[in-house]
Amino acid sequence: MGSQVNDVKSVVRQKNRIPFLQLVSYGFGGIIPIALFNIAGQLIGLIGNISLGLSALWLGVILIIPRLWDAISDPIVGHFSDNFRSRWGRRRPFLLVGGIAVAVSFVLMWWIPDGEWIHSLFPTESGFQWFQLFYILFWLLIFFTACTIFEIPHGALGMEMTTDSHERTRLFSAKSFLGNLFAMSTPWLFALANMEYFKGAGGNEADGMKYVSIMVAAILIPLSFWWFFKVKEPYFKAASKQKKTAFWSDVKHTFKNKTFLRLVIIIFTLAMGFNFVNLLGYYIPIFYVFEGDKVAASTLLGVNGTVWAITGLLAVFPLNWLSPKVGKRKTLLIAIGLMCLAQLSKIVCYNQEYPYLVVIPTILLSAGMLFFFTLGSSMVGDICDEDDLKTGRRSEGSYYSIFWWFIKMGTALASFVAGVLIVFTQFDESQVTSVDQLQGTINEIQDKREAWKTNLENLEDTPAQLVESIKAFNVVALEKATEYKKQLENEISNSEINSVSEQEGLKNYLSQIITTNQKLEVFQSRLDNPNLHNQSSELEDIVKRLNLTLTEVDLIKARNSGEQLLLHLKSKLLENTKSEEHYQKLIHSITSINIGLTDLKNTDNLNVFDKKLVEIKDRIPVLILQSPYTLFMMRAVEIGLPLVLCIISILFTLSYTLTEERCLEIKEALEKRNQAKT
Repeated sequence: MGSQVNDVKSVVRQKNRIPFLQLVSYGFGGIIPIALFNIAGQLIGLIGNISLGLSALWLGVILIIPRLWDAISDPIVGHFSDNFRSRWGRRRPFLLVGGIAVAVSFVLMWWIPDGEWIHSLFPTESGFQWFQLFYILFWLLIFFTACTIFEIPHGALGMEMTTDSHERTRLFSAKSFLGNLFAMSTPWLFALANMEYFKGAGGNEADGMKYVSIMVAAILIPLSFWWFFKVKEPYFKAASKQKKTAFWSDVKHTFKNKTFLRLVIIIFTLAMGFNFVNLLGYYIPIFYVFEGDKVAASTLLGVNGTVWAITGLLAVFPLNWLSPKVGKRKTLLIAIGLMCLAQLSKIVCYNQEYPYLVVIPTILLSAGMLFFFTLGSSMVGDICDEDDLKTGRRSEGSYYSIFWWFIKMGTALASFVAGVLIVFTQFDESQVTSVDQLQGTINEIQDKREAWKTNLENLEDTPAQLVESIKAFNVVALEKATEYKKQLENEISNSEINSVSEQEGLKNYLSQIITTNQKLEVFQSRLDNPNLHNQSSELEDIVKRLNLTLTEVDLIKARNSGEQLLLHLKSKLLENTKSEEHYQKLIHSITSINIGLTDLKNTDNLNVFDKKLVEIKDRIPVLILQSPYTLFMMRAVEIGLPLVLCIISILFTLSYTLTEERCLEIKEALEKRNQAKT
């Protein structure tokens, strides 16, 4: 009897085996759901919070709204795909349109307008933050809708390409393998966005992602055409003869399937736990392991992400060996066991002394998640086979859309709860963005000083060219002074600022900017003298006086940022009595930096100025440190919650009824029925 079963399995596998090129072309479609779908949500939450200073709570809210929209769009796209008929098939047109739409919307979500016109429409800080949140929400809705248009037909097509259970696992393994191959680069997106080449001297990760996203789109658009022309629909002729069904009929039919409901509950709990790890897993390396050093942490995150992706690639092979041997349900239990072990290992592996220990739980978690996601898609195909045997119709699009929606809802709920928990842990995003602003201004001063020195060295023997170059420097400084003057005027008129001392401080800085602006205008009139290049003593005097005046605007900005940060830390000290010692240290550090910035204003010696500037810059990183309470609570939440969800999913997996033996019975019955029809 055993040999007969093996013979039947062998015949089915040979008959339904997918050609290699089809396997590869279909597999590359994993780029969107495995890499981009997750990375967009993760980076929007992270960069929106620590770079743009947006509330983690509200970011969590706007990340869940597109998933609520998916509750409508996923079943509609699935139903529409099931009933769509065209000369190119019922699935392939969606791959082309969806792929291009994903590329375009991924770029536009990062290009948040930030010009003077926008700030005139939203003059207050809170008003502009609400504008940013709604802009991000709009493009997230477009992006996730585009993902749906691509992924639902793509997943349904994968179920149709073979009727063999284990060949289907092999197909979705290819999708996982090639999707993870691309995912090897996606963790480095945060590192790339941190590079000065992308973000600029005074920019942050949000600025860098604008240009990094264009690189991603340049890869994705050609791939969309490749999928459209290369992937085939082997059973389209048979499907085109199938009677079209009503939307609500398909939805009701899907939710009546008890086996399917058990599977989606397992999927939902694991997807939620997985995304807790993904979202909070960025904060812990940055703010705990590397104590706020985002550049060092981004390298670790990149290495860790690469290890994740490589493990995902390699895990495909034991999965394809293990699943046929022990069955899908037992393999799924092994996957959940690996994920539990990964969470427990983090208790030891989140280690400041040995930061790269974090790759150990990453390897375990990546293998477990690869097993889980690949098996989940394949198991939906088995459920479709069982449904086909009972009802005589195939509704892969409807089943896959509901399956995918539960994954998205798990992700969304994790995003929302993570946002709430980040607030609960008392993470201070305002502190982080204020320090970034101060750091960026200091970097701009250094870059300006270097450019000025290089300019003088290269043009000291050509007075006419030197005059034109100095004019260019002065014009830029004038523009910056005018821009910052308007910004301070808007802040002073801001009704949200109630503190008298804060108002007086802003008025003082405005007065200094006006004085600096007047000095720069005087220099401009002197530089406009047509005979200046022949008046060496006049030119030398301008160069000497302008040397420090050019950096005055940036110094005023830096002192203002320092004072604002000091006020913020003092307010946090009053709010958080548990972290009094922590905030006292930060207040002492920023006070020292503010004194150093004031000393710079009175420094005439350029060499001393440059030396003091470097000393100030070296003291800034400590300001980004979060409180010990915050760091402990983040680790407790990131480790504990996914562990609880894994245990819940184990209980539901044990009650899953579609066993290996039952799948084989279904395949044999379908073979006999289809042969009888022919």
